[in-house]
Amino acid sequence: MSLSGTGNIADYFPWLKWLDPQGLKRKMNKDLGKAIDIASKFVKQRMEDKKLSENNKRDFLDLLLEFEGNGKDEPAKLSDQNLNVFILELLMAGSETTSSTVEWALTELLCNLESMVKVKAELSRVVGPNKSVEESDIQNLHYLNAVIKETFRLHPPIPFLVPRRAMRDSEFMGYHIPQNTQVFVNAWAIGRDPEVWDDPLSFKPERFIGSKIDYKGHNFQLIPFGAGRRMCAGVALGERVLHLVLGSLLHHFDWELGGNVTKETIDMRDILGVTMRKLEPLLAVPKMCLKSAD
Repeated sequence: MSLSGTGNIADYFPWLKWLDPQGLKRKMNKDLGKAIDIASKFVKQRMEDKKLSENNKRDFLDLLLEFEGNGKDEPAKLSDQNLNVFILELLMAGSETTSSTVEWALTELLCNLESMVKVKAELSRVVGPNKSVEESDIQNLHYLNAVIKETFRLHPPIPFLVPRRAMRDSEFMGYHIPQNTQVFVNAWAIGRDPEVWDDPLSFKPERFIGSKIDYKGHNFQLIPFGAGRRMCAGVALGERVLHLVLGSLLHHFDWELGGNVTKETIDMRDILGVTMRKLEPLLAVPKMCLKSAD
């Protein structure tokens, strides 16, 4: 993911492409090979498990393994290469964006302790002491949802979203966009635009309490997953996983900054790439605050 977001001089001077002056293609092929090997191990392990077990539980990988084409324009079976790529994309897309958002959310909460107190109080009230956060709780965790929205606003996981290409010459808000122009949407800048948001650089989950603004692609002030027919296909799954992971971390643990770092000295710089992670990873110390879980 880091290499994918690295600037490539060959993009500006295409005739240098075959030279690979920065070694990006070589490094990418090496890392991609390692990642494919990891995905391949998941697939092979599942195939072995299916031979040895009669477990009737099935998931996405089982469906891929059992796929049978229609005999016309589809293959009879998915190749090993296709299976490995499917699993790799699922792991990368699902884990990278979720983990970076959780890291940013914890960072902002540790720098804004009033918000931390509010979200933990809501979790204690809605979920209950010594219980785990469940999917059925999500609809009642309004402040947690506001925290996640505010994190998406300030730190969209993919700052320029997925690139688009103009299919024909177009006019947009007075700008002429020639055919085949690659277009990026700067979700990071939209989330910090003072013409759209009051006090845009401050972390204020309260701005979303009672607001109808959501990140499902209908409100263009907040589009971390994009919008339209080609918005992120995993938005529903990502939303649930993020609420469950962040909610569980906050409900089961008390958190404080590690080392000699304070909220005044914490490094809030980010790394611009395909995804936007913290430049300096968050160092936070958890302390168990629940004795047990039902």
